Amino acid sequence: MAEPLLRVKDLKTYFYTEEGIVKAVDGVSYDVQPGEILGLVGESGCGKTVSALSILRLIPNPPGKVVSGEVLFEGEDLLKLDDEGIRHIRGNKIAMIFQEPMTSLNPVLTIGRQLTETLELHLRMDRQSAIQRAIELLEMVGIPEARSRINDYPHQFSGGMRQRVMIAMALSCNPKLLLADEPTTALDVTIQAQILELMTGLTRELGTAVIVITHNLGVVARYADRVNVMYAGKVVETAQAIELYHHPLHPYTLGLLKSVPRLDQARKERLDPIEGFPPDLVHVPPGCPFRPRCKFAVERCAEENPPLMMVGEGHYSACWEWERVDKAAKPAASTS
Repeated sequence: MAEPLLRVKDLKTYFYTEEGIVKAVDGVSYDVQPGEILGLVGESGCGKTVSALSILRLIPNPPGKVVSGEVLFEGEDLLKLDDEGIRHIRGNKIAMIFQEPMTSLNPVLTIGRQLTETLELHLRMDRQSAIQRAIELLEMVGIPEARSRINDYPHQFSGGMRQRVMIAMALSCNPKLLLADEPTTALDVTIQAQILELMTGLTRELGTAVIVITHNLGVVARYADRVNVMYAGKVVETAQAIELYHHPLHPYTLGLLKSVPRLDQARKERLDPIEGFPPDLVHVPPGCPFRPRCKFAVERCAEENPPLMMVGEGHYSACWEWERVDKAAKPAASTS
């Protein structure tokens, strides 16, 4: 296998609060290959966004801090770069699309200025060349009458159009890695599909690797090559997307899949949600953090937190009872 574009090794990001230390990301490791689309899924508060912000060192300090680990991008540890070094990476080699474009775009600057600023900074373009490139970028993401709309402000665009602008900004310098944090959360389902098709189509065309952060399992099923499932600040299962959907081998993953409606299965009266709530990350219980909500828990689960273990080719699960999960998942998989 080729050398990974990004390698995250034992990343830990904590927040120091009056209530105690919040271990938002607690020992996360994974690789991203060039051109790969990696899905990062889990409930709110499981550490998905914090892990992505940690890559670009965008954690607010205080109260947050990356306390240990490595983030190797093209072999260089981003956590060891000085401020000037990481600024050269942000928006240039690694770009990010944030959840809500209206809060990410500057309301007092025109769309054109926000696009040209990045081009002038990272690609050293002169003003006129940057403006022409900005128009081309807006046309590329489907903004009608781009030449005139480049002088508009964010509030003059709809939610879907603002998200297209964010994609144009993210891809303006042809980054090698794109971090997309819930890129369609605030949009209706029709616009969501358009934005996702646009984003993945452009990144495939440019050869850009993508980390898609979402709680929407449908997005992951359609667009991701591989999936990391996060819970309580850790990756609890990782596999190729097709493999994960057909053979979930962690009870949390199985619970996520059973709690959403499926069009390819017979209609049931009720969905099967995961009972209980995610743990308090200040006071994570001993053993497996999913144990209080798990139907497969045994005595060992209360004493030892399982590491990620290979359970198949390219398939890893942090569960002592993964074989029982496999047997429980097979009847559902056979009807899909």
